[in-house]
Amino acid sequence: MSVISIIFWMFLVIVLYTFLGYGLLLYVLVKLKQMFAKPKACPVVPEYPDVTLFITAYNEEAVVDDKMSNCRLLDYPKEKLHILWVTDGSDDTTNEKLSKWEDTIVSFEPERRGKMYAMNRGMQQVNTPLVIFTDANTTLNKEAVKEIIKCFGDPKVGCVAGEKRIASSDKQSAAQGGEGIYWKYESALKALDDQLYSTVGAAGELFALRRELYREVERDTLLDDFVLSLRIVMDGYKIAYCKKAYAIEGGSANIEEEEKRKVRIAAGGLQSIGRLRPLLNPFKYGIFAFQYISHRVLRWSVTPFFLFGLLPLNMVLIIERSFSSVLYNSIFVLQILFYIMGFVGYIFQQRQLKAKVFFIPYYFLFMNINVFKGIAYLLKYKGDGIWAKSSRHNIS
Repeated sequence: MSVISIIFWMFLVIVLYTFLGYGLLLYVLVKLKQMFAKPKACPVVPEYPDVTLFITAYNEEAVVDDKMSNCRLLDYPKEKLHILWVTDGSDDTTNEKLSKWEDTIVSFEPERRGKMYAMNRGMQQVNTPLVIFTDANTTLNKEAVKEIIKCFGDPKVGCVAGEKRIASSDKQSAAQGGEGIYWKYESALKALDDQLYSTVGAAGELFALRRELYREVERDTLLDDFVLSLRIVMDGYKIAYCKKAYAIEGGSANIEEEEKRKVRIAAGGLQSIGRLRPLLNPFKYGIFAFQYISHRVLRWSVTPFFLFGLLPLNMVLIIERSFSSVLYNSIFVLQILFYIMGFVGYIFQQRQLKAKVFFIPYYFLFMNINVFKGIAYLLKYKGDGIWAKSSRHNIS
């Protein structure tokens, strides 16, 4: 076997493992665990604790009233649920609208200093044992708070990740449809991760933690929710996944807005790998290190390089064998077909044509291309901590 063929198969195995194999292996491991391990007793919360619903905001006048109406509908004792908005340099009518809602705490900073500064500042005003973070433009299900609180009945749980759902519509764009499919797959992986040991990170749309475990995160952090939740794991706790608590968010308004979001996430992922280096040590973090590397690190680091390296390597191997290898020829054809489907998806997206069958290959390639753009973004990132909102569809 030549050096090129060894590299080719190494690349192919890692690509397949990252995007398909880990999920299948995870499923098998969970089933084996269920066969041999005693089922966990359902955690009991003796009473409803005081909870702070923590919302950071910058110029959210368009969604303030809808968000507050949603908060008022949450099924949790009103005297136990404290709503805190931390507005960061908003120069629209966000603060004026919030002032009309009774029993709502608003922490306003006239100068825009970034989300992490806002979170660190706002947490100084939190006195409740549990904090639930949620975005201003999301809608929570009625039972969300109660379901999240149940998870904290397990003393080993330091953080709870809610489920993120993308609102669907009959006229989905490639951005909205692709994002929706991606999050359905992500939610399945998160649930399996939790059943095996711990979910690997939380999404900012909805997650909760024990107040005493909050640690100030560097102000230039791009993925604050991810870094904050995984540092809780570094402190010896687990992240539980609560499927019964979910946040619904509109999909990206268009592919350009989705690209902005994906590039920043890719850059933040690479930044996170550096800041969470201890978690790469399997001797200290055991099975979680395996989950973290398989679910996150590979996606944000080497796998995109391997993915796009497969086609040229495949071509070299075909030429090397004078087109006589059925196996290499077949893999090459499959790759070409996948890229063609992705290109057709791109054309359909440009013309705003509805074609769900092409969402997966197009969005998959789009997502991996943005890892390279994320590297460029991170290299020139100034670290000011200011986040740029992406335009999203309204939830209807």
